[in-house]
Amino acid sequence: MAVKDEIEERLTAAFHPSVLTVVNESHRHAGHAGDDGTGESHFHITIRAEALAAMSRLARHRAVQKALGDLTSRIHAIALDIG
Repeated sequence: MAVKDEIEERLTAAFHPSVLTVVNESHRHAGHAGDDGTGESHFHITIRAEALAAMSRLARHRAVQKALGDLTSRIHAIALDIG
């Protein structure tokens, strides 16, 4: 399964978001530090979920990282837009 699909699956299961967009931006970082050559190293995630809305910014980021679990070790960079 592609990393993008795993991200979507895990975040959907954890938060039942009203909005979830996962964009693979790895091509923009080809040849840079952190590019492991897999084409799945950099992602931008936009998520809107009621469960996240009441949390502080730091708590939201921690909750998303926790939901992604071991995937974070396979990803060099994640940009988060959480609400």
